[in-house]
Amino acid sequence: MTTPPETRPDTLRWWALGLLALAQFMVIMDTSIIGVALPRMRDALGFTPSTLSWVFNAYVIAFGGLLLLGGRLSDLFGARRLFAAGWAILLAGSVLAGAAGNVPVELAGRIVQGAGAALIAPSALTLLMLLFGGTPKELTKALARYGAAAPAGGTAGVFLGGVLTEYLSWPWVFYLNVPIAVLALFAAPAVLPRGATGARGSVDLLGALTVTLGLGTLVYGIVRAPEAGWTATGIALGAGLALLAVFLVRQAKAGTPLMRLSIFRVPRLGAANLAQVFLGAAWIPMWFFLNLYLQQVLGFRAFPAGAALLPMTALIMLGMIALAPRVIGRFGPKPPIVAGLLILAAGLGWLALVRADGSFWADVLPASLVAALGMSLAFIPSLSAAISAARPEEGGLASGIVNTGYQVGSALGLAVLTAVAAASGAGALGDPAALTQGYSVAFIGSAVIALAGAGLAALTFRRR
Repeated sequence: MTTPPETRPDTLRWWALGLLALAQFMVIMDTSIIGVALPRMRDALGFTPSTLSWVFNAYVIAFGGLLLLGGRLSDLFGARRLFAAGWAILLAGSVLAGAAGNVPVELAGRIVQGAGAALIAPSALTLLMLLFGGTPKELTKALARYGAAAPAGGTAGVFLGGVLTEYLSWPWVFYLNVPIAVLALFAAPAVLPRGATGARGSVDLLGALTVTLGLGTLVYGIVRAPEAGWTATGIALGAGLALLAVFLVRQAKAGTPLMRLSIFRVPRLGAANLAQVFLGAAWIPMWFFLNLYLQQVLGFRAFPAGAALLPMTALIMLGMIALAPRVIGRFGPKPPIVAGLLILAAGLGWLALVRADGSFWADVLPASLVAALGMSLAFIPSLSAAISAARPEEGGLASGIVNTGYQVGSALGLAVLTAVAAASGAGALGDPAALTQGYSVAFIGSAVIALAGAGLAALTFRRR
């Protein structure tokens, strides 16, 4: 079922889409812009190789854990209001993260940034459905442009992070958000509809707390596994799973749950979200370790490392805008999701062949382009199928769920592969051979995740 579109001048609707795409660009860019700056942040703030991934995970856990709350608040109080509130919170977190002088303050700033993104992302998708949900063709066209902003933000973040880190300093990867947030806050009332506010019920804060703490505890246990030992790891994993079980029980029994569990009975919704989980779990670790390989093994400075991934961004955007909508129209969502995940797995397997004495042209560029093609084929069909399946009054919930799936997959995938890579040599700073071995194992793990996602999509997705 699609959301009835709001009657607005066509030009204004496309300006609104530009603002929503900017929001998607920014919340994903904030996951990636820190990549090139990580070595400088490690030296300045005192991160260790095993804790460095928390600069990424602190943001993603807050983002993924609070997305359902953001979707619920969007349904209750209006999408535009939550969209603006999210930008204000993201602005505050960016200032805190940029001004940090130690590890705890830096992680606190990243958590605040993630909380702001958790309000922006579901409200943006709700507003998009409100503006373009009238016909499948128009919705697919709008989603293609909105979806292309995600990988564009991801890799543009790497490029901008390189520029800012190389020619200014690492705090500017956070301060960049400030003028953009101010622009969004001024533009939102002028071009965006208010969004429906007719939903009733309370806000399940306990549910939001348990799912966020559960995810964070799981990731903590996985990342710390190589150093903490089996006992401590088992306690952390058990506590994380227990908190997530409490969350599910709470959702099943609450009168106004944060996530209505029966929503997964909607055809395609569960399968599409599962595909998003595996996409995030395969793609984000690839990006994380590819950044480290370029700088710590190939010796790229910050700016060249960021520029090295621009071809991948260009191909993803071209594939999402020009290729994915045509493939969906011709074959439906299932074939491109399965094919995209298989192609992504092939590119990741190719990346696993990286060498300590390798080069960008032989070891990185061709494999990354294959992976980018797979991502561009699978992302839009799974996103479109997930958010178009829900009832109109649950647009915020569906948007929150699909974003949660991708972010949870990203956090758990990176946590697992960080632990595996560290155990395989990725923590041996200054030893290119050991680092390459660890990164190669991480790429193999990402390829296995993508293959598993393709198999599950083939089994669970209804063709029509």
